[in-house]
Amino acid sequence: MDMALILAKANYWGYVILLLIGLYALISKNNLVKKIIGMVIFQTAVILFYITIAVKKGGNIPITPHGKGYVVEAANFMNPLPHVLMLTAIVVGVATLGVALALAIKVYKQYGTLEEDEINAMIREQ
Repeated sequence: MDMALILAKANYWGYVILLLIGLYALISKNNLVKKIIGMVIFQTAVILFYITIAVKKGGNIPITPHGKGYVVEAANFMNPLPHVLMLTAIVVGVATLGVALALAIKVYKQYGTLEEDEINAMIREQ
């Protein structure tokens, strides 16, 4: 591969690395809090990716001046929908994080640990 092409897409490589870190934490860690952190990292990488692909070079914000005779050319404007959807995803992610941490607290109060293997062993004993 050409090094200039790799460097031109450096932000995408960063997102892939963040995705892999989050996925690694979700799959390999036994601690529930570490899994939650992995989920947040994974989600952040996806949000950053969607924001990046929504950017249009040379595009303007979709606000047009009032007046007669102004012709709107859609190709000159950026689509604000992906950015708005990612704002919604951030809000949903914060709510999900809060619920996940609350459940982790309940699990810790019930079992005295956040290690997945120990919790599974206690559940099998019951």
